Amino acid sequence: MADKKAVVANVPKKKATSREKKDWIAGYIFIAPVTIGLIIFYIWPFIQNIWFSFNDVNTFNVATWCGIDNYKRLTGDTEVFNAFKNTLKYVIITTPVGLFFSILLAALMNAKIKGKSIYRTLYFLPSVTMSAAVAMVWKWMYNDQMGIINSLLRALGGEGHNWMTDPKTALYCIMVIGIWGGVGYNMIILLAGIQGISTSYYEAASIDGAGPFAQFFKITIPMLTPTIFFVLITGLIGAFQVFDTVYMMIGAANPAFEKTQTVVMMFYRAAFSYGEKGYAAAISLFIFAVIMIVTVIQLIGQKKWVNYD
Repeated sequence: MADKKAVVANVPKKKATSREKKDWIAGYIFIAPVTIGLIIFYIWPFIQNIWFSFNDVNTFNVATWCGIDNYKRLTGDTEVFNAFKNTLKYVIITTPVGLFFSILLAALMNAKIKGKSIYRTLYFLPSVTMSAAVAMVWKWMYNDQMGIINSLLRALGGEGHNWMTDPKTALYCIMVIGIWGGVGYNMIILLAGIQGISTSYYEAASIDGAGPFAQFFKITIPMLTPTIFFVLITGLIGAFQVFDTVYMMIGAANPAFEKTQTVVMMFYRAAFSYGEKGYAAAISLFIFAVIMIVTVIQLIGQKKWVNYD
C-alpha cells in the first residue's frame, strides 16, 4: 500500500494544454464583468459600511473612530425598535398572505380557462411598474376627500375614512399595496414550478379516484415546496427591506408616521436627513443580522417540509 502511494505521489502532474489555457482565459473574461461589478457595487460598499459603523461619519465622509458607541446607542434607541416592530408586523402579515394569493393565482392560471395570457399579464404588471407611480396611484385612491375608496363607501351610504393619516389603518393600507405589488411576480415563479410537475402523478391520482382538491393538496403542494421555499425566502427578505412605498406615502408630518416607519426608512433618515452615516451603518448591519438569522432558521427548518424528491 505504501509503495502504491509513493508511485502515485511521484507521478508528474499533467500540464495544461494551450487549448485548456485559452478556455480558462475565456472563462475568466466572461465572468470578469460580473465579478468586478460585485466587488465595486456590493462587496466593497459592505466592507466600507462595517468600517463606518465603528466611526462617527459626517456629511463629508470624514470618519472619526468611536468604537462601539453607535451600537450602544442602537441598543437604547426606542425609535429603532419601534421601527423594527412595524417592520416585523409588515413581514408577518404580508409574507404569508402574499404567498397564499400567489399559490392560488398560480393554480388558477394553470387551469384550462379562456384568456389566461391576458390575466397573467394583468397580474404581473404591478411587478414591473415603478414604485413611485404605484405609490402615487394608491395614495390618490386612499385620499380621504377625492379617493375612489371613500367615494365608493359614500355612494353605498357609508362614511369615508382618513386611511393614510389614521395610525390604526395606515400600515395595513401599505400592506395591501405590498401584497398587491408582489403577488404577480411570485405567481409567475410558482406557475413555472407547477408546470414542472410531471402529469403522470395527476393521471395516476385520477385513476385512483382523487378529485381536483385532493390532487392539489396531495400532489401539487408537496411537489411545489422547493419553489414555495424560494418564494418564501425572497419574500421575507424583500419585506424586511420595505422602504419606497412607505417613503412615498407617509411624510414626517403625518400623524401615522411613528406607526408606519420601517427600519430601512429609519436608516435612510439617519444617513441622509440627519447626516449620521456611522449610526445609519450600524442600523443597516442590524437589519442585515436579522435577515441572516431568519434566513438561517429557514434553511435549517426547510429540511422538515421541503420535498426535493
